[in-house]
Amino acid sequence: MDALTSSISQDDPAATRLLMIVPTFNESANIEEVIRKVCASLPGVHVLVVDDHSPDGTADMVEKMREMHPRLDLIRRDGERGLGRAYSTGIHYALDHGFEIIGTMDADLSHDPAYLPSMLALLRKHDLVIGSRYVRDGGTVNWALRRILLSWLANKFAATLLQIPAHDVTSGYRLYRRHTLEWIKNTEVKSSGYSFVGELLYRAYRGGARIAEHPIVFHDRTSGVSKLHRREIYLGALNLLRLRLGDGGRKSEVGPLTSDL
Repeated sequence: MDALTSSISQDDPAATRLLMIVPTFNESANIEEVIRKVCASLPGVHVLVVDDHSPDGTADMVEKMREMHPRLDLIRRDGERGLGRAYSTGIHYALDHGFEIIGTMDADLSHDPAYLPSMLALLRKHDLVIGSRYVRDGGTVNWALRRILLSWLANKFAATLLQIPAHDVTSGYRLYRRHTLEWIKNTEVKSSGYSFVGELLYRAYRGGARIAEHPIVFHDRTSGVSKLHRREIYLGALNLLRLRLGDGGRKSEVGPLTSDL
């Protein structure tokens, strides 16, 4: 057990104030295992599945699991689909329900819930923790070298463009303190797809958030179908460019850092 993991108990009361948001679309092959692993990793954690009207019955499976997991909630979204819209729905839910720590992760088992205790420990001295593939001891499994290189270059581009001190800008595996996301109540988020996570990070950093990265090994999905298409990558880069060019002003402080997690 490493130092970070040993510094926080899996029964830490901070877990009871943490909501993990898991967006889904056609993840019936993975969602049960994801929920079980998250709850096992952090007993007391709350989980919110935001389902984009999956035709494969993902939401129905989650509904049945609520009998065994009283801290599991479900939102069935209608209308326009999209990862960014699902995240936004989940974040508003978390803020409205008073959660102090808000987490996001994928539903395809690419983000291992076993990292959550040590990520939560790291959040004690930071405002935002990223599960990062591109720091020491991080990595990616079952991706072709070309895909890894493309992802790394995309992250270098995004970090340089947005002037963010982070190596994995596009990672959706994160923990936020509540105050780093309060702005979303009054701000129109420009991104709706995968660039949404880049915009969240950019606005949090511009608000003064202290960012840390925790190494993760990202496992490519073994079940289901990826929703990321090449067109989405190009649109995401364009959205981030528009965000950077259109967002002036100076950084403002997000408030005093507390360590009562």
